[in-house]
Amino acid sequence: MFQFLFKYPSPVFTKGRLVLLSTWPKWLLPVLIVAFAAGLALLVRRRLRDATPKLQTWRAWAVWGMQSALVALILLLLWQPAITVSALSSQQNIIAVVVDDSRSMAIADSNGKTREAAAVAALQEGMLAGLQQRFQTRLYRLGSGVAKIDGLSGVAPTEGATHIGDGLKQLAQETADLPIGAILLLSDGGENTAGMGGSGIGVDALQSLRNRRLPVHTVGFGNVDRAHDVELEDVNVASSAIVNARLTATLSLKEHGYSGQKAMLTVRDGDKTLAAREVTLAPNGVLQTEQVFFSAGAAGAKSLQFRIEPLASEENLSNNTMRRPVLVSDAKRRILYVEGEPRWEFKFIRRAEDDDPTVQVVSMLRTSENKIYRQGISDPSELADGFPVRPENLFGYAGIIIGSVDADYFTPLQQELLREYVDRRGGGVLFLGGRSSLSDGGWGASSMNDLLPTFLPSGRNNFHRNSAKVELTAAGVDSPITRLLDDPAKNAERWKKLTYLADYEDAGSPKPGATVLAQMDVGHRKLPMLITQSYGHGRTAIMATGGTWRWQMSEALGDPSHDLFWQQLLRWLVADSPGPVTASMPGRVLMDEGHVQISAQVRDRQFQPAADAHVIAHIVGPESANALIDLTPSRDTPGSYQAEWTAEKPGAYLAEVTAESRGAQPQELGSDVLTFQREDGVAENFHTEQNRSLLEQLSSQTGGRYWDPSDLKNLPRDIAYSEAGISVRTTNELWNMPIVFVLLLGLPIAEWVLRRKWGVV
Repeated sequence: MFQFLFKYPSPVFTKGRLVLLSTWPKWLLPVLIVAFAAGLALLVRRRLRDATPKLQTWRAWAVWGMQSALVALILLLLWQPAITVSALSSQQNIIAVVVDDSRSMAIADSNGKTREAAAVAALQEGMLAGLQQRFQTRLYRLGSGVAKIDGLSGVAPTEGATHIGDGLKQLAQETADLPIGAILLLSDGGENTAGMGGSGIGVDALQSLRNRRLPVHTVGFGNVDRAHDVELEDVNVASSAIVNARLTATLSLKEHGYSGQKAMLTVRDGDKTLAAREVTLAPNGVLQTEQVFFSAGAAGAKSLQFRIEPLASEENLSNNTMRRPVLVSDAKRRILYVEGEPRWEFKFIRRAEDDDPTVQVVSMLRTSENKIYRQGISDPSELADGFPVRPENLFGYAGIIIGSVDADYFTPLQQELLREYVDRRGGGVLFLGGRSSLSDGGWGASSMNDLLPTFLPSGRNNFHRNSAKVELTAAGVDSPITRLLDDPAKNAERWKKLTYLADYEDAGSPKPGATVLAQMDVGHRKLPMLITQSYGHGRTAIMATGGTWRWQMSEALGDPSHDLFWQQLLRWLVADSPGPVTASMPGRVLMDEGHVQISAQVRDRQFQPAADAHVIAHIVGPESANALIDLTPSRDTPGSYQAEWTAEKPGAYLAEVTAESRGAQPQELGSDVLTFQREDGVAENFHTEQNRSLLEQLSSQTGGRYWDPSDLKNLPRDIAYSEAGISVRTTNELWNMPIVFVLLLGLPIAEWVLRRKWGVV
């Protein structure tokens, strides 16, 4: 019907440009249209003044609109309108027919036919023959790249990945000397290119197509929605942990057809189940996130499996599982505990950490004005002169606990060093409540006040030897620091039932950005008890009591609450404290490609950037893969080093990055270890529904069109309208379109009919 009324196919109008062939001035056309419309408007106003009640205002202006439209149409025809459009020359251009042959094309949809079979059938049932009547054609298969094939028999859905953007960019580059007029892509829209996540086509690929003005026409296959499927969208878990640490994994999932049903989430290390949790599935298509808690277990490089257990009649089981590498370290982290007076809290904190193989508490207890008692020291000289005054001595600790100690106990140099310890070194500092701590110890008036996560109250009478009950805040219910039980509701109840504290301190109000994890019920007031914040590269916290020892003394024999809490709090304090060498990479899971970019931040013993270091990475992987690569220093960032490498085989890899100083006698600065894994063919198991939005986006951004497989009869004709290849620009006159004659007759007839109906003829 469109071509019957407008004489030409729709691409002529969507891709063409309107021109006026008359030699008359073009500016005169709108002037005349406005002039005639204004004249008709004056006549309408005059008629309205003398009009009978039958001629209402809106009716008069409706008549004016039809008269003005008729005059504008006649004037436009006098200026000889036409459409110029570029079209490919017959048999002088090549149409590149690209068929997706990735594994997702082997999926059989509701009609029982695989997507690959449907794509081949669409080509064989007239579309390919129609193209060959007008153009030359070349067939290509698309997976991780594109490859030319001689016939459709060379298409098989076995490719482990779909890289649409990279494949089209490759095609545009390899055919630069050929008259390619357009690209026809038959695909389900799956896109596995790293960093794209199936959300779009890379800018480089689009630019390569636009530079050649190559339109991409897409034909989409596959159901847009899934009938019965549960898919694991993503898993977020820490890439490293210390032995037996409590880890939190955040699983994102979607379901189709199982709304409101129960599903089991599991975490496994090989054959060992680390955790299992039953969840209720959200409504269809809604992304839900669930947390699963588990123990990191023993030291080693692990590939943990996160899984949604299969449900009845589920269509795709391959998208229920994801793997994530986690490196569990047994390196002992040393914490310096500075206490100003003998008290029960000091004794029970040390006792709790005696059972933790990953943390060593080195303590200095002030027993008199000029005497300290040291425990846990590595040699007699450690802390012999009291609190360190040199960065290389203090920065060796991963965390610091400051108990009931006046701020004036630290010299101005030590106070500045403590600030640098958190800000520059990235360490953690925990402040405990006590009769000589926080505001009672003058910390609010000291230069270290900004280290504290609260605004301390004024005065020195904020420590009370009275009882206080504890409860978690909303943030504390989900925090790994305060997790005594995995179930959030049961965990909150357990905290409410803990024995009351022996004392408490008013820590003031939290600063912006600080998080209150637990609070104390003191009479009719609620005071923050455990407050954390990030500061510079490190973190600080306040534990506004010195009386948690009653949890150990008064709870049932064997109750782990006290020890578990302190172990988790001190592990949080030191877990993110970096060493002199910190290795990193953009992603720990490589999907269908092995390109790796390793970065390292290297610092000296004073944690200043080491700009002139020798940094190497020793990489081991599957099938005896072994490589030793040098990292080169960054020109822009001192102490930053990078290297690129390719993991040729799928599997788990471990990289140890080591740095040493240069010179006649090189000294090792430090080392770090990271793990990653390459997975091939796994991405094709996810997002298996047709990604129509990607195909539509690709076609619209390149000047092509998205086609439904059921409506391909006009494709061989419409694909000819392209500026690529060898094209000819034609001029198509518009005056003789049937729609023009319909309007020339229809407008005056419609006006007469309405005027007669209104009785104003």
